[in-house]
Amino acid sequence: MFNGNRNREERGSATPGASASNGRRGQFSVLGADIVITGNLTATSDLHIDGRIEGDVRCGSLVQGADSQIFGRVEADDARLAGAIEGSVRVRQLTVERTARITGDVEYETIMVEQGGHIDGRLKHLGGATGQAAASVLIEASGDAG
Repeated sequence: MFNGNRNREERGSATPGASASNGRRGQFSVLGADIVITGNLTATSDLHIDGRIEGDVRCGSLVQGADSQIFGRVEADDARLAGAIEGSVRVRQLTVERTARITGDVEYETIMVEQGGHIDGRLKHLGGATGQAAASVLIEASGDAG
């Protein structure tokens, strides 16, 4: 009566299509400081990690808290790193905050290293020589990198 079933059908059919078309947009996962993950972590959503990861991390966007630890490879479209990483990093847009300690090679398209940020490894620019020269200037101007 009053077409109540039709409204439910419309809502049910609209919801899966809407969530599938949005993909990872609007999704954000937080791993708190008390979380320890042993194994690889892959997410289609953006991640904020405050805990400890013993494995590789792959996601769209990564924010790492200052007390966070990652022991493994990090791959992301963009990342803001503030904690400790022991492993290689491959990120298109990378920000290394002053509290970050990276031990491993870093591949990037654009990079900014805040004064005090530490990278113990090789830096490799992904792309043309112009970007590499600009990144070198940013690193030298911003402080302790390597």
